Amino acid sequence: MVFWVFGYGSLVWNPGFEYDEKVIGFIKDYRRVFDLACIDHRGTPQDPARTCTLEQYEGAVCWGAAYCVQGGPEKEKAAMEYLERRECEYDHKTLVDFFKEGDSEQPLLTGVIVFTSTPDKVSNKYYLGPAPMEDMARQIATAFGPCGNNRDYIFLLEKAMFDIGHEDDYVIELANEVRKVLGIVGGVPKEKKLSSPSRIPLKSHMASPIKLRPLPEAVAMDS
Repeated sequence: MVFWVFGYGSLVWNPGFEYDEKVIGFIKDYRRVFDLACIDHRGTPQDPARTCTLEQYEGAVCWGAAYCVQGGPEKEKAAMEYLERRECEYDHKTLVDFFKEGDSEQPLLTGVIVFTSTPDKVSNKYYLGPAPMEDMARQIATAFGPCGNNRDYIFLLEKAMFDIGHEDDYVIELANEVRKVLGIVGGVPKEKKLSSPSRIPLKSHMASPIKLRPLPEAVAMDS
């Protein structure tokens, strides 16, 4: 047995569980939005933080990291239980295709787990919904919880996407709005021009496709 999970938020830079393989890539028809409340990590029930979730959006791509967990039922169960505790504000496990840079047509993996949330305030108590950029920035700049400040979350996400070579324009814009609230000048250093995360990479982007060993199809596990 084996399962793969796709990280697009803090899992990109801080998975926190034992995994066997990590692959940078993207999923299609989803984009990040900061529409989800966090009340136990970087916020509180009284002053919730805003963290990112995924919104279905045709033609979009969302870059991140896929993690493979294998090695027996106990290891896989431990990893999934950890993820379910950590991602408790997300009420769905969605199965998606995962693509590797250099091939936007053929998925590298199918059945990859991604934690998502229902975009409905009635059925999902953690869903905050969209808000003006300035309002979200003020909320992110001031919220904090047991695991740290909300603003650190977005700055670390901005840096993580820069580090993997696929910046997210929405994250950059929101992070810069937070800096305005805090009176901070500057952001992630622009040492090189990076490809836009909103465009699906063409095969001609690389001189030759990366060839990986065949991987087993992912299997979703519920504990």
